[in-house]
Amino acid sequence: MVLIFSVYLRSKVKNLNGMFQEEYDVIVVGAGHAGCEAAAAAANLGPKTLLVTMSLQNIAQMSCNPAMGGIAKGQIVREIDALGGYSGIVSDKTAIQFKMLNKSKGPAMWSPRVQSDRMRFAEEWRMMLEGTPNLDFYQEMVKGLIIENGKIKGIRTALGVEIKSRSVVLTNGTFLNGLIHIGEKQFGGGRAGESAAYGITEDLVNAGFQSGRMKTGTPPRVDGRSLDYSKMNEEKGDSNPDKFSYSDITSPLIHQKSCHMTYTSLEVHNILREGFDRSPMFNGRIQSLGPRYCPSIEDKINRFADKERHQLFVEPEGWNTCEVYVNGFSTSLPEDIQFKALSSVAGFEKVKFFRPGYAIEYDYF
Repeated sequence: MVLIFSVYLRSKVKNLNGMFQEEYDVIVVGAGHAGCEAAAAAANLGPKTLLVTMSLQNIAQMSCNPAMGGIAKGQIVREIDALGGYSGIVSDKTAIQFKMLNKSKGPAMWSPRVQSDRMRFAEEWRMMLEGTPNLDFYQEMVKGLIIENGKIKGIRTALGVEIKSRSVVLTNGTFLNGLIHIGEKQFGGGRAGESAAYGITEDLVNAGFQSGRMKTGTPPRVDGRSLDYSKMNEEKGDSNPDKFSYSDITSPLIHQKSCHMTYTSLEVHNILREGFDRSPMFNGRIQSLGPRYCPSIEDKINRFADKERHQLFVEPEGWNTCEVYVNGFSTSLPEDIQFKALSSVAGFEKVKFFRPGYAIEYDYF
């Protein structure tokens, strides 16, 4: 049986390789925001480009909060737009709220930010990419890099398919050897519900690159129907909203969806501390570098113990969904602690979870 299977597998791989007889100019690995922009930029300049991702259904998935822009990031989105990128256009077309942050300061500090419709954002990105000439797509895990005499020659997939290219752009995000942490539980993954990617790190290390580990986190997603918004502060968009893109193919929002704001409390902080002994951040399971400007809720109450409360922004995930993103409550604490603490926040007394928050460790270079 093993012999028959191996012969069958080799014949299938040989057949698959026939689909990629031509050499690409550019292969982009990973279809997050960076990968989508890289693929669009390359293809629009003329080179024959291939975008490879583990799931074509998750192109441009908003892995964390359903928003684009903000302080510093808003300026970057506009710079990308000025260079011919798509992020500003997609953000405008799928926004549900627009705010210009830092208006009390000078114009150089103004920072555009949109709350986005998560599902429409990914759909719009895919439609724009599919309408881009010179761009092909392929769904599979990239398992390794083809490197000959110190030069990149292409990629190798998990099925053993070799695709040749004169250059390869890696935009792997959190997927390279990704490890998800929820309390004392840990499992491989690039983000919730999706597999990690293995093999690229090892090839890069063998080629002389140095690898490290970083970590980031995300908050719980909850059912907006279970929340009491009357106990929260309504956060409306700008009365005269602007937009991201300088092009005339988008226009400012006419109708907007409100976000809301509530706060943690000393009671919430005490409940969170009950789980510190099971926290991967505090018991040594996570030793990777974390983001400087996006600390977890447990990190905030530990580093800023004098603060009696912290803001939580209650952000809708789209026009027609009840799913809500709890911005400011990023955590890797055990799920029972997450639920108990969040249930003690004003407006969340009857909260229902869609999924708990988690931390993720991944390779970087």
